[in-house]
Amino acid sequence: MFHALRVAEVERLTDDSVAVTFEVPPHLREEYRFSAGQHLAIRRFTDSGQEIRRTYSICDPVPHDGAPSTLRVAVRLVEAGEFSTYAHKELQAGEELEVLTPAGRFILEPRPGHFAAIVGGSGITPVLSQVRTLLEREAEARFCLIRSDRTAASTMFLEEVADLKDRWPDRLQLVTVLSREEQQAGMPSGRLDQERLTGILPGLLRLETVDGWFLCGPYGLVQGAERALRALGVPRGRIHEEIFHVDPAPVTAVRAPAGAMVRATLDGRGGSWASAGGESVLETVLRNRPDAPYACKGGVCGTCRARLVSGEVRMDRNFALEAEELDAGYVLACQSHPVTEAVEVDFDA
Repeated sequence: MFHALRVAEVERLTDDSVAVTFEVPPHLREEYRFSAGQHLAIRRFTDSGQEIRRTYSICDPVPHDGAPSTLRVAVRLVEAGEFSTYAHKELQAGEELEVLTPAGRFILEPRPGHFAAIVGGSGITPVLSQVRTLLEREAEARFCLIRSDRTAASTMFLEEVADLKDRWPDRLQLVTVLSREEQQAGMPSGRLDQERLTGILPGLLRLETVDGWFLCGPYGLVQGAERALRALGVPRGRIHEEIFHVDPAPVTAVRAPAGAMVRATLDGRGGSWASAGGESVLETVLRNRPDAPYACKGGVCGTCRARLVSGEVRMDRNFALEAEELDAGYVLACQSHPVTEAVEVDFDA
């Protein structure tokens, strides 16, 4: 559910990124409990009434009582990005934005063990929450953070991450790779692609000791990191991914049964509606239930995840659901098109 939250602070991080902190009033704090790695969907309406939704990861550690009084996200400026441009040029403390309660399954629950992350650019945001939550709560945990960015000046949370390294020098291993700037020490500059990761990872840490890998950032980096890890023998079940940017999907003709019926359950209420030609399951549901959950509509954030109860659908793309979720019958409603004359999905499952 969306709630109006007041902006407490807009902080400049780099030339092209800001951190936005929201105040969470006492009566809503239980609803905004979150796990390290989850995200918030934020929406605003333009002067013309157009609704804009975007998803941003929570950067803060999970509070010890679990109920946050503030929530912080980071917004990187995107070329022609409607929300990011607004956040950078217009958003000020004191304004209110509508914020959905936390969601997402890119989660690291605190437990003993050795964990690692490979992140690019703004992919640091959910991992920052994971690192702080894990090391603050679990004395027997260690973390290796491998991060990539263009230059030091463009690196989000540069000093904050360095402070974490100073705080836990024996438990946090930090490796920074810059693609467009020479470094004084450490890794040579250049992109972190599959070939390079395959070459450097065995020298950085013993791969067999890592209990979980967390990959986050642009699609190319995440895909290359996953392939490198698999080539080095890391089991697929130990790899967790969250993708922040993919290229737009090519427009393809969708062959769906004429007038296919879509039944959906949402917040305990069900309904059935006829699908219009070529539209996704989410689009059918939204025409009748505007409160249906979604954010990116690109198959990336996973906000529109639902369980397929009956019938068959075809998903255009999937960058959010892991193999076990697919095996359990979950689909992304924004990417799913009916293949059979009737389909049923459950957003509450």
